Amino acid sequence: MSGGPFGRHPGEPPAQEPAPETPPPPPPRRPPPPSGRMPSPSTWIVGVLLVGILVYVAFNSLTTDGPGSEGVVVGRDIPPFAAPLALANVECEGEEECDANVLLQESDGVPQACDVRGPDIVNSCELTEDGPLVLAFLVEPSQRCIDQVDVLDDLAPRFPDVSFAAVAIRGDHAALNALIRERGWELPVAYDHDGAVANAFAVAICPTITFAAQGGAVKKTTLGASTEAEIVKEIRLLR
Repeated sequence: MSGGPFGRHPGEPPAQEPAPETPPPPPPRRPPPPSGRMPSPSTWIVGVLLVGILVYVAFNSLTTDGPGSEGVVVGRDIPPFAAPLALANVECEGEEECDANVLLQESDGVPQACDVRGPDIVNSCELTEDGPLVLAFLVEPSQRCIDQVDVLDDLAPRFPDVSFAAVAIRGDHAALNALIRERGWELPVAYDHDGAVANAFAVAICPTITFAAQGGAVKKTTLGASTEAEIVKEIRLLR
């Protein structure tokens, strides 16, 4: 497979070492005679509750406030990335070629992330070249994340010297585009198809906002929903 500008893993994956052989399993033990007793109702209830808890945790891992990563360390540069602009509907030969490019340097013919630019691409290096950056991460079904992007989109015209952008983590591309049109967002929204950008930024809570100075140095990361006044305060500290 040929690697496109977004593909982070060009070429076929390297062959894996064969797994060591394992001795044949021992003969099965004779099961004990049935007791004739059925599981009690309390056993079924506990099992259902455990399944429900696991589903809840999986869904909320990127949609609610909670302990976890604090994002990129203050003072470090934001991780470089180039991701498809959601509304551009970039067509790729394979799913991997639509994945965001997060390469720090060229690899196997795939350019480094900073060099992948164009009208259909959201590029972090480009966003921080001429001024500060306010970058939000969202998960499309989360209303709290959506509301936070609404705030940023409303603030963007007040700060023309600051770049505003959002990264949508995984999810359905068509549903994301429908959401962008419904909300009327003007700021660019990148489609992080495989979650590589969110992983590079150590995003564990939605919404998360990264505030970076011109050149990319991180000044602040907010975890969870912030008020408009709190966001404005951080933006003014960037200028």
